[in-house]
Amino acid sequence: MKNFTLSIATVLALSTFAVASEDIPAVGSKSGFYIGGAYSLVNSEMSVHHDYGYIEGNDYDYYDSYEVDTNAYMLQAGYQFNQYIAIEGRYWNAMDAQKNSYSRYTNGELDYSNDYSDGDWSAWGIYVKPMYPVTETFSVYALLGYGNVSIKDEWYDDDTSLLDENVFQWGIGASYSITENTSFFIDYVRLCKDEGDTYVDGGYDYNTYDLDITIDTVNIGLSYKF
Repeated sequence: MKNFTLSIATVLALSTFAVASEDIPAVGSKSGFYIGGAYSLVNSEMSVHHDYGYIEGNDYDYYDSYEVDTNAYMLQAGYQFNQYIAIEGRYWNAMDAQKNSYSRYTNGELDYSNDYSDGDWSAWGIYVKPMYPVTETFSVYALLGYGNVSIKDEWYDDDTSLLDENVFQWGIGASYSITENTSFFIDYVRLCKDEGDTYVDGGYDYNTYDLDITIDTVNIGLSYKF
């Protein structure tokens, strides 16, 4: 999944130089509101480190590694000022249970691994969207903004969040105009890159853990401009 998303980002970035011409038409110059929706592939890579060495008689050092794949839907709404700039809001929500690959390392050695499905996932973001019209029907764009990611773990209960973070988000994508008002788009968005945060679960010192997490999405959808 990681190689796939990075490849998409690279291809979209290079497409600007591969297709651009000297005379750039005013594609997408019409301002106005737009809405859209997309199918999203979500990949999360997370590590949780528990060090119980400070408890008397306990020398355990746990390192849990998760890789989570989720199918989600994405809803968007925005306003395009001209052919070069827009603002956009997005909301993601999981369509099914997370497909998790889990491994536990104890004192540096693999102790346990398993695949399972559980949990819930959602995210939102608000972005500045710079755009560049490459041809009459094709444009590339970036997304720069701020949003929230929430992951709930059903191992505890429906109200327990394994992650609930407000973070910087960014993305890169391409759009193709099917009609004057309808466009097909594909993009890559990094929703979260958070390292070294320390959490206390339940208010108990022995439940302190360090969390590193990266969440990426690939979104394929349609948008309609009014």
